[in-house]
Amino acid sequence: DPGLHHRQIYWPRGKVLGGSSAINGLIFIRGQPQDYDNWAAMGNAGWSWNDVLPYFVSLENNERGASEWHGDAGPQAVSDIGQVNPLAEAFIEACTEAGYSRNLDFNGASQDGAGFYQLITRRGFRCSSANAYLKPVRHRSNLAVVTEALAGRIEFTNGRANTVEFRRGHNTQKVSARREIILAAGAVQSPQLLQLSGIGDAKVLTEYGLPVVTNCPGVGRNLQDHLQVRVIHHCTQPLTTNDDLKSIWRQVGMGLRYALWRSGPLAVGINQAGAFLKTAKTAPTPDIQFSFAALSSDLPGSSLHDFSGFTSSVCQLRPESRGQVAIRSTDPSDSPAIHPNYLMANFDQRIAIKGLNIARQIAAQPALAQYIISEYLPGEGVQSDDELLDFARRHGVTMFHPVGTCKMGNDTESVVDRYLRVHGVEGLRVVDCSIMPTLVSGNTHAAAVMIAEKGSDMILADAER
Repeated sequence: DPGLHHRQIYWPRGKVLGGSSAINGLIFIRGQPQDYDNWAAMGNAGWSWNDVLPYFVSLENNERGASEWHGDAGPQAVSDIGQVNPLAEAFIEACTEAGYSRNLDFNGASQDGAGFYQLITRRGFRCSSANAYLKPVRHRSNLAVVTEALAGRIEFTNGRANTVEFRRGHNTQKVSARREIILAAGAVQSPQLLQLSGIGDAKVLTEYGLPVVTNCPGVGRNLQDHLQVRVIHHCTQPLTTNDDLKSIWRQVGMGLRYALWRSGPLAVGINQAGAFLKTAKTAPTPDIQFSFAALSSDLPGSSLHDFSGFTSSVCQLRPESRGQVAIRSTDPSDSPAIHPNYLMANFDQRIAIKGLNIARQIAAQPALAQYIISEYLPGEGVQSDDELLDFARRHGVTMFHPVGTCKMGNDTESVVDRYLRVHGVEGLRVVDCSIMPTLVSGNTHAAAVMIAEKGSDMILADAER
């Protein structure tokens, strides 16, 4: 990626039932009302905050119970973090000492402030989309689930999608649809499959010898993602997960706490606390997100450091940089080219610098400073704006929130309409995070489930008609 000094970075996708909800960081965040009002203002009637809030409420099975903001009868389990690390509480207290508010519910009346996340767990178990939606109906006679299969392309007759071709082992198979086909392969594979099926920029399709079903140049464009830049500190006390994993006895203790009480680090994922803050008083809503972890490593998913360390990760909520996804061959097993173009917009560069400065401001507060020996990253030698931006380019990594590559709207760059129907063809919808016109202000799982719930209503309404 050119914005990251041409580094390659890790972009995992969940290739299991439940998709990326089976491997994500568990955090349940809806975003800000303004996110969805902006979608509606871009020509997507029916997607304003007032339109989508009922879906958010109804999909929840929140342990806090039913209220104006939450539901308790939906399929998606949402729970508070039980046993918290004292470092997470210190981070929240440091935010308040720095002048920011404490927030008891990021999905309540306001997102602003610092607090504990809610997670898609129940009694210490992950509640993926497969657990929430597929498992309860897996025995239905009208449901067939085919695993270890790769979708290859969608076939059309007279402009109507009617068949999906897929590979399973060495065999190529086809399945036909009487009504419509729903594509839900995510922000990377959904545009890839559309392009392989002849829907995309006609110039690109022709280059690979693919027949053009409809010229839709927006397919694969408008790619957006949250770039996280991580500030890591050496800790004064052995309170971190790094320390837990260095000791066989503490490892046994972690296992016992989880086995007996479904508590401890194994029950809560990586990030326990967070904050949604403004980089300037003039910002109408929070424009950066912090995620705090009582552990540290060189990269997300890599081995933990051998010292006591903790991490404050900061990302810009609404980046202006745009990238693209494009096929590299006609073979669906060949991964597409992914070009996020992180930090290409000057505005994004300024916010990255401000976010790092705010991270240091929070770390300097008494509540958190008492636990700090020194700053491991960026390090005391990184001070100027140019140095901080260079650090972001050298060490920034994805928050795993790619969206936007099958944009919803009615402009020339859009791929689906407000009913999620693909422009230029019939019988085909896209229902996943790729339809987001703009990235939501936070983690994307909750919004993905909302899109699926709302999309399901649209599918049923059309079927009834």
